[in-house]
Amino acid sequence: MTIDDFARDVYLNDTTGENWIENIIHTAHLPSLLGRLPPPGAGETIIELGFGEGTITGPLLDAGYQVEVVEGSADLCAHARARYAGRPLRVHCSLFEEFTPERPAKNVLALHVLEHVDDTDEVLRAVYQWMAPGGQVIAVVPNADSFHRQLAVMMGLQDRNDSPSPRDLLVGHRRVLTLGQLVASFEGAGFEIVERFGYFLKVVPNGMMADWPPSLIQSLTAISDQVPAHLLANVGVIATIPSRSPHQR
Repeated sequence: MTIDDFARDVYLNDTTGENWIENIIHTAHLPSLLGRLPPPGAGETIIELGFGEGTITGPLLDAGYQVEVVEGSADLCAHARARYAGRPLRVHCSLFEEFTPERPAKNVLALHVLEHVDDTDEVLRAVYQWMAPGGQVIAVVPNADSFHRQLAVMMGLQDRNDSPSPRDLLVGHRRVLTLGQLVASFEGAGFEIVERFGYFLKVVPNGMMADWPPSLIQSLTAISDQVPAHLLANVGVIATIPSRSPHQR
C-alpha cells in the first residue's frame, strides 16, 4: 500500500473503527504535552511531523501557536489545508527525510510517526540538522514493553513484546520500540535526552475496548504519572541540542 492508501484508510476513513480511542487518549494527555512547550509568543512556531486526523494540530492553533506540518501524504496535505484554511498553518507535503525548514527549528513534535518511517535513525539525523541550538524535539511512539503487550506474550498471543500486532500491521507500523531503544536512536543522532515519559495504562488491545466508556479511557490516561513509564502504552522523550556540535551543518 502507498502512503496515500494508508492515509485514506486509517485517517480519512478510519477503517479500523478504533481511532476514537486513540483520540481520547491523546486529547487527555494534551495538557501535559502543551506544558512541555514554551508559551506561545512572538513568532513561536511548532513543526509537527505528520498530520493524521489533526488531533494535535487544532489544539496547537487554538493555543496560539504557528504550526508547520510536514506530511508525506498528498491527500492528508490537502485535507489539512482545507480544514484549517485561514489559520496560521503551513503544510509542507514532503517526506521527513527530504524536508528542510526555512529557518532553524526550535520546537519539533514527532508524535507517533517514527514507527511508520522506513528508517528511524535516518529521520532523526535529518531532524538533528534542522535544529537551532537549544531547540527541542518531543517524540512519542507505541511502547513495545507496554503492559498489554507483555500480557499478550504471557498468554501466548504473540511471540515477543515487539512482535507486530494485527493493529500494528493494519495502521502501517514498521516497528515497535521500547523506551530504551527510542532513547538510543536519539542519542545516536546526536541529541541529548532531558526527559523520558509515558502515558496510558493499556491492559488490553484497542479492539477489546470498543464498549468501554470514554471516562475509563481518560482515567487510564490520567493515572499514568503513578505508573513507571516503561510499562505504559506510549513512551516519549524530550531531546535537545544544547549547542551546535561538529557534525551539524
